Amino acid sequence: MDDLLHLAQRMMLRAHAPYSKFHVGAALRAEDGSIHGGCNVENAAYPQGLCAEAGAIAALVAAGHKRILECVVVGPGPEVITPCGGCRQKLREFAADDVPVHLCGPDGLHRTVTLGQLLPLSFGPQHVVKP
Repeated sequence: MDDLLHLAQRMMLRAHAPYSKFHVGAALRAEDGSIHGGCNVENAAYPQGLCAEAGAIAALVAAGHKRILECVVVGPGPEVITPCGGCRQKLREFAADDVPVHLCGPDGLHRTVTLGQLLPLSFGPQHVVKP
């Protein structure tokens, strides 16, 4: 998890959060072991920004991957920061319920939960009827 944590911490430092001042970084491990990061990016049409988790998912998909095996989210303070509801659903598109989500601060790991704990009784790709 250290490689994910270090990438997520670097991503947090690169966040563009001039409005909320709430910098977040995320890192994901793909099925081949590669890691992909993202940071939150706000804009003047606040809150029409991009969450760190969504940015990391976009990087993972742009690199040709479709499965998340592990996730790290780093927030700015001592409290535990969790992905927002929209990002929980976005993670669910590419990750199973048992995927670990490490909730961290600048000082390191605060808590580890599964995606299923963050998004119980989730609606996932298997629920969509395929033609």
